[in-house]
Amino acid sequence: MKPIEEDKRYKEAKKRVDDERGFYTHLTFYIVINIIILFINTNFSSQGFKNWGQWHLYATPFFWGIGLLFHGLRVFKRNFVFGKSWEQRKIKELMDEDDTLDV
Repeated sequence: MKPIEEDKRYKEAKKRVDDERGFYTHLTFYIVINIIILFINTNFSSQGFKNWGQWHLYATPFFWGIGLLFHGLRVFKRNFVFGKSWEQRKIKELMDEDDTLDV
């Protein structure tokens, strides 16, 4: 294998590892911070579990979770919206469209 190709593969693999590490760090912070928020907002001594029905306890985990979901999709499903398969289908579609216009 050529050194240039090997260097390119190494850089791509390194970026992939960095992206995955970033996702797992994000996930760890998500879990830890949301557990802390739930415990801070729950007053066990006076109200017990009555406080769990308030919407603001779930707003942060919900919206942050949406961001975490998209982060995970970006990392593990590389270009999940406009990926290689979409690109190939679109090229074929446009080429077929051009063929029908010439007739």
